[in-house]
Parts: sequence; C-alpha cells; structure tokens
Amino acid sequence: MNEQLLEQTWNAIDPDRLKQLLFDLVEIYSPSGKEEDVQLHIESVLQSAGVTVQRQKVDEERFNLVVTMGDAEPDLFLVGHVDTVPAWDIDDYGPSEEWGVVRGLGAADMKGGCAAMIEAWLALSSLPKAEQPSVGLLLAVGEEENGDGSSLFLKTCTPRWAVIGEPTSLVACFNHYGYVEVSLTTKGRRIHSSLPELGHNAIESMLRFLLLLDRHPLFDRRQSQLVYSIREMSSSRAGFVVPDQCDTWIDLHLPPGITTHQVKEAIQICAAEARRTIQDLDLEIEFEFSAEGYDLDLDNPLVEALESACPKLNLPLKFAPFRSHSDGNLFQQAGCNPLILGPGSLETAHTADEQTSLQEVENAARIYAALALQGIGPP
Repeated sequence: MNEQLLEQTWNAIDPDRLKQLLFDLVEIYSPSGKEEDVQLHIESVLQSAGVTVQRQKVDEERFNLVVTMGDAEPDLFLVGHVDTVPAWDIDDYGPSEEWGVVRGLGAADMKGGCAAMIEAWLALSSLPKAEQPSVGLLLAVGEEENGDGSSLFLKTCTPRWAVIGEPTSLVACFNHYGYVEVSLTTKGRRIHSSLPELGHNAIESMLRFLLLLDRHPLFDRRQSQLVYSIREMSSSRAGFVVPDQCDTWIDLHLPPGITTHQVKEAIQICAAEARRTIQDLDLEIEFEFSAEGYDLDLDNPLVEALESACPKLNLPLKFAPFRSHSDGNLFQQAGCNPLILGPGSLETAHTADEQTSLQEVENAARIYAALALQGIGPP
C-alpha cells in the first residue's frame, strides 16, 4: 500500500460531512421495497461531488447505485445496503445524538456502514485520476428481505473481493454463518372454543412439534453452536373458536461446518417422527431461503491492509465469524470473497435502541479507504 496516498486520502475524510450524511440517511425512511428516496439522496450527494453514478433497475421505483473509479475493472467492491427493517414507531425512527452516539433506525444496519463507504469514496475521488485505485461501490436495495438488489448486481458483475459494511463493531469477519429460513404450517379443525374436544387445535399441534424439534441434538441450545430462533408465530383468528391454522417462521444461523442440507434433513426427520407420535398432526414445511456459510483463508491482501491500517487508528485487529445472514452469502455463492466489516453491532440492530458511534463510523471510512488502496494482486 502506498502510505503517502493513504495519508492523503485520510486527510480528505471530513468528519462533519460524514456526520451530516449519516444523519441524512437515518432521517430518510427506507424499509425494504421503499428505498427510492434514500437512493435519490445518495445519488445527489455523489453527483454533486462530480461522481458518475449508474442506476441498476431492480423493480419499479427501486434501483441499485453502482459507481466505479480507476482505469481497470475493479477487483474490489465496497458494498452497502440502504434498506432497513420496518420502523418500530413510524413517528420516532429518525436520528438523535448524545455523547457521540447516533441512535435511529438503520444507524447500525447499515446506514453507518453506507455513510462510511460514501465518505471513503469521496475522499478517494479527491486523489489525482492517475492515483485513484480501481475499485467499485455498490449501494444495494432489498437486503433485509430477499437480497434482490445484490442478486441482480451479481448477474452482471462478480468482483474477486467485496467489503460489506454490516455491523461488526469493526471486527473483521472472513467467515460467515449459513442461514436457513423455515416456515411451518399446522392445520386443525375449527370449533367453538367452549368445545375444544370436538375440534383440533392447530396451535397445540405446532407447539408439540416445536418441543420435539427442540430435543434434537442439532437444535439443542445447550450443546449445539447452531443459532435457533423462533421469529414469528400467528394463528387464524375468527372470534371465540379453536384455531384451524397456525403459522411459524424460524431463523436458523449455521456456523461454518454445519451445512444447510444437514439442517433440512434433521427437520424432516423430526417431522416424520412427529407425524407418528402427534395425533392428527397436519404439518407443512417450506424452506423459504437458504445459504451456505463460508470460511475464507486469512492469507490474503485484505488482511495485510487491515494489519497496516488498524495500528495507525489505534484499533485492535480482531477476527470473528459473522453470525447473521447477509448479502455476503450471495456474494460468496457467486464466486466472490466477501469481508464483512462495519460500524455498529448486531446487539442493537433491528431494535428500538439501534445505534452506532460517530468515531466508529469515521474509523470505518478510514479502513474502507485503506482496503480500496490495497493492491489485490494476481488471483
């Protein structure tokens, strides 16, 4: 890495501009499917700085933003998603700051990372053209739902490396949990709730199956590394009756070494046992989405860049697996090597207390700039 270029780029990072950008991004409500307003704002910020921005249409009024610099095809893309989960309180989702901590929907997941990437890009674009690295920037839609933004991008471009700014507290995640999303439906017979013996309660069937599933060694929280979370449960509601349908969604996060096939097979085995042992069980199972985990070799140029940059920022270099789902799974499946690293933490993401610190966001911008300036070298 050219230390002079790194210093020049870091000097071009503007903390005040970065803070304003973060506030603007959090202020704009952009749940999955309604990302147009935030993309228009980002596009305006980049174009005002003289950056050429390409729109990549994903759906009606939904588009990715793609930017490149340098003379060669980028081997590295900085990747952020601009969508968030829906607001807990539509009247109170915007940003607030206290003692350098910014709170608000998307502050961690992942508008802090997006703001840092955009600021790093603006700093890099201030370099003389001949000194600018060949690097790309993707600001994608739809990550919190089905990853349709990144999926479309990967049909047209598969960089060798990607840096994805999910919240990791700046811990470098070169390995990543897999993910399986499961929907379960049990059906019963509706009857007046004062006569349950004449009907069949779909909720009771669901609970019995979930208790059986919990006893399988793979899903036993006391002995398995697999993360098993019942995300949602709902039933048919029609007044004072025994419910005739119950729907449940389960998130399963798989540490490297456990495959999606193992998980699906274990669930089917439990279902076969349940059908033998639970009276009148009517159970349907759908695997709505799955992605394998991965474990990248740490002997790579991005680790070299981190080993150089982190001491300069007085930051420890830490490695850990990323234990949530992200677009990193999609990038890895497409043949890219994704590093997950960003400001904020999963502990507050998707909660009413979502937050990140301005110092972490600024440090992230400096790290992204260093990674962009690192020569990737031959495959």
